[in-house]
Amino acid sequence: MATPVRWGILSTARIGRALMRGIGMGVSSCVQAVASRNWTRASEWAKEHGIPRAFGSYDDLIQSREIDVLYNPLPNSMHAEWTIKAIEAGIPVLCEKPFAINAQQAREMAAAAKRKGVLLAEAFMYRFHPMYDEILARIAAGAIGELVSMRSCFTFRLSDRETNIRASAPLAGGALMDVGCYCVNLARRIAGCEPVQAQAVSRRTSVDDTLMGQLVFPGGVLAQFECSIENHARSNADIVGTEGMIHIPSPWFPGEDKARFFVWRGGHEEIVETPGANCYHLEVEDFIRSYKTHQPPRWTPDDAVANMAAIDALYRSAEEGKTVPV
Repeated sequence: MATPVRWGILSTARIGRALMRGIGMGVSSCVQAVASRNWTRASEWAKEHGIPRAFGSYDDLIQSREIDVLYNPLPNSMHAEWTIKAIEAGIPVLCEKPFAINAQQAREMAAAAKRKGVLLAEAFMYRFHPMYDEILARIAAGAIGELVSMRSCFTFRLSDRETNIRASAPLAGGALMDVGCYCVNLARRIAGCEPVQAQAVSRRTSVDDTLMGQLVFPGGVLAQFECSIENHARSNADIVGTEGMIHIPSPWFPGEDKARFFVWRGGHEEIVETPGANCYHLEVEDFIRSYKTHQPPRWTPDDAVANMAAIDALYRSAEEGKTVPV
């Protein structure tokens, strides 16, 4: 059996546990080390999760030569800095979404990876679920006619906003960065091209607590979405065509046992069930495949740059109060 690829994890953030579960579902890789700016926290976290090594600084982990690849789930404002440091050390990076705080940072990350010849990918786990392959196949086959519009939402209410990084302006929190990025990503994937215009309005305190946005794609295809860190929890997506509609009741966490979506056309409802999957596991396996074969990941850094460009435009529209180009 081949030696497992060794992962390092920057920070003891809760999301790291989800990725570790995905790693543990396969045999191609393992978690070798975790780093925190607090050595005691890193040591305790490593002991709790059976991780062999703990480091009291991010630099120490990156320079340790004890890992092959790195997962970066640090606060958004720290993604670019530490991803580029790892790349400069020759370490491939799976960087948690959103990729950076803006498109310029994302371009710098992508350029560093290209310059060093190092693998880099954005961690948008939901898109690996096989449900989306079926949805895209249905759309391509004309199940809903010509694509006209999309609507999606991803909202929840923070119970600890005083201490949660999602509500921190210095750490680049906010609804669009935290969960709206999913809506933007899905719209781009379904449209199969990049938006040309953006419009948004938001409710703000220190960050955008709620944001409603619209993207316009070539040919006039529209995508509307709502994201929030202060609302009742909701998540769904509709894809509307000239002849019918696809409704996705759980677009961001489709399900491990099975997933389903609805196709409505001509007064008829079809319930489509697809195999379930752990999206984190599929994300990990794609990254490891790319690492081992030296082939591009399923979604390259260019896709991450494009997603950040759309997010930049939405923020600019909300600030200026007008439709802006992407």
